[in-house]
Amino acid sequence: MTAPTGTTMVVAQARTEIVLALRNGEQVLVSLGIPLLVLVFFSTVEVLPLPEGVDQPVDFLAPGVLALTIMSTAMVSLGIGTGFERSYGVLKRLGATPLGRPRWVAAKILMVLAVQALALIAVGLAAIVLGWRPDAGVVALPVVVVAGTAAFAGIGLAMAGTLRGPATLAAANGLYLVLLLVGGMVIPLDSLPGGVEAVARLLPAAALSEVTGAVSTAGTTVPVGAAVVLAVWALGAPALAAATFRWE
Repeated sequence: MTAPTGTTMVVAQARTEIVLALRNGEQVLVSLGIPLLVLVFFSTVEVLPLPEGVDQPVDFLAPGVLALTIMSTAMVSLGIGTGFERSYGVLKRLGATPLGRPRWVAAKILMVLAVQALALIAVGLAAIVLGWRPDAGVVALPVVVVAGTAAFAGIGLAMAGTLRGPATLAAANGLYLVLLLVGGMVIPLDSLPGGVEAVARLLPAAALSEVTGAVSTAGTTVPVGAAVVLAVWALGAPALAAATFRWE
């Protein structure tokens, strides 16, 4: 019998990770349920202020909720799941198997991308049904998705690799709520108090929602400041996670 190759082991582990993620009701709720609820509710109930020049709530909400979906999957689901796996000793045992830690990381990346793709497609279709008409420039969105995923996965893994499972759960959910409120996803950044807005623009949530909105809206130039902030987080957060992650 031929021994499994490294690629075969990664694919098998990724398949297992994807199945477990889709069977986990909490992860599905965070990755898909909450973004869809935010999109549908605030698109149909006009209670939020809209940026100047935007007539329909869904036109403002759709890019922000796509960013929220990335944050939900890459930071919250990945961070909490990995944090508890580390606390329970799962990572320690996997490191001693033929799979090894590098292949486990590759399998986790594939799981996040697969679950995220499903969630983004569902949210995008729901937004289109609600009346959103993205610009053809949305073809640049995959690049933005990769950058946002790197930033938030780095944050999630940095928490998971340094905190215990329950602490990771609390930290990830608390940060998720803060970034949801000040990330320009449901409340326009220019509606925030001046000091709060200035800080928010330095955070990955606001940068991701701004860049996502720019690439999907006709005649809109990608803001250089937001793009730079997103790039810094996309490079810095994974580097921080790699430097601080403790497997046990």
